[in-house]
Amino acid sequence: MASRCSAALRVLSRPPVVARTTYGVRRWASTEAAPSTSSAPPPPATSNDPVISRIVDDISGLTLLQAADLVTQLKTRLNIQEIAMPAASAAPAAAAAPASDEPAAEKPKEKTVFNVMLEAFDAASKPKVIREVKALIPNLTLIEAKKFVESLPKVLKENLSKEDAEKLKATFDGIGATVKLD
Repeated sequence: MASRCSAALRVLSRPPVVARTTYGVRRWASTEAAPSTSSAPPPPATSNDPVISRIVDDISGLTLLQAADLVTQLKTRLNIQEIAMPAASAAPAAAAAPASDEPAAEKPKEKTVFNVMLEAFDAASKPKVIREVKALIPNLTLIEAKKFVESLPKVLKENLSKEDAEKLKATFDGIGATVKLD
């Protein structure tokens, strides 16, 4: 271990070795910092048009409030539409809220996904309901299906389409059970 450390120290303490290649001079094992390739940011792009230069100078002298007013006036004069952007502040969210209330007033959205809940059943139809629950949920044993039916209200199926939920409701209504669609 000591020989490795001393060898490394010897390499680092030597003056830098210069090797010549066909492309020029390169340094190996140099302890000097390499010159930075990043430079100062480029100067702003200048236009040869004096009108544009004057406008840029005027805009850069505005306060934030004046710049915001300038943006709104340019949007109205040039008829520029708002683009839906992710809500980064409270102002766009507040503007979007009234727009979403108007379609809701026109036509409420129809529910497409339903949960079927077994709420009650006739005492005489208990065996039929247990058999139907066992057939509906394949991994239940007969005892588990009986406990399931006795601990009402319970959700039979979740995330069903309207057609499937209506079929399931008709099946359970036919055997004397009360089913609710959520």
